[in-house]
Amino acid sequence: MHDVFIAVVVGIVEGLTEFLPVSSTGHMILAEDLLGFHGEAASVFAVFIQLGAILSVAFLYRDKYLKLMNPADWFRKTPGLTVWHIAAGIVPVAAVGFLAHGIIKRHLFSSFTVIIGLVLGALLMLAAEKCGRKPETTDVEQMTIKQALIVGLFQILSLWPGFSRSGSTISGGLFFGLDRKTAADFSFIIALPLMTMACVYDLAKSWSRLSGADFQMIAIGFVVSFFVAYLSVIWFLRFLNRSTLASFAYYRILLALFSYFYFFGH
Repeated sequence: MHDVFIAVVVGIVEGLTEFLPVSSTGHMILAEDLLGFHGEAASVFAVFIQLGAILSVAFLYRDKYLKLMNPADWFRKTPGLTVWHIAAGIVPVAAVGFLAHGIIKRHLFSSFTVIIGLVLGALLMLAAEKCGRKPETTDVEQMTIKQALIVGLFQILSLWPGFSRSGSTISGGLFFGLDRKTAADFSFIIALPLMTMACVYDLAKSWSRLSGADFQMIAIGFVVSFFVAYLSVIWFLRFLNRSTLASFAYYRILLALFSYFYFFGH
């Protein structure tokens, strides 16, 4: 029963935070520390439930993905989102992530580094809201390859746990002329291929360490993560139509303060 409780709680945390600009990795590390859920089983479980959240985006943006998979659209001259936009958005972070994977896992996955990432990511979001350019692009179909590449470069920041992938990419979009919803849409669209590659890479290394008893817990967390992520993305896109990223930035700073005093204040 304890395993079921952990699967549900961590699945909810993953689903709520994966696509919001609050850092799912940071929340997962903090939640696992609070629950005392560590070790190889916890690492594999986290990857599986992340796949659940990813599939929710695949379902929400299925029409965009089907269009992108049409070879006839790959070399068209007319404006519109193409696989080249997606490549520009994911190649920079995929390259850096591949080269630095071991270093990141060894040195950046701790409560203290997450706290630093939460604060720095919050400051980036506040700066993007205050200093970002006036929106010129109001739909992902209007984006340029240059804008996609810039978002991809900002995404490198998310390799630091706590920074937030969506927070980094949306902030990058705001700095270079995307409106909030367009930046969020592109952030979510490029999440699927990028996060799927990362999850498959981690699972390939960890699969042999799974036991039969782990699969019930994984299945529960996977399903919970899928449905919670689906609802959180829909809510977030509606939220961006009427508000800014500032409230998420302030939440991150408060969470960082709480976490610091909880883990290091005694």
